[in-house]
Amino acid sequence: MTDLMVGIGLVLVIEGVIYAAAPSAMKRMMAQLFDMPDQNLRFAGGVSVAFGVLIVWLVRG
Repeated sequence: MTDLMVGIGLVLVIEGVIYAAAPSAMKRMMAQLFDMPDQNLRFAGGVSVAFGVLIVWLVRG
């Protein structure tokens, strides 16, 4: 359970840094997401999940 909370905290830190460092770029990226087809977003999400699982497996393995 501790690892889960650390993981959630790290996600919040990384997202917070991005929003703090480049808020206008994040707004532009969010606006572009609405124009992307759902299939592309699903693929990108799946790739992200796969890389995340791979990283956790390599580190914790």
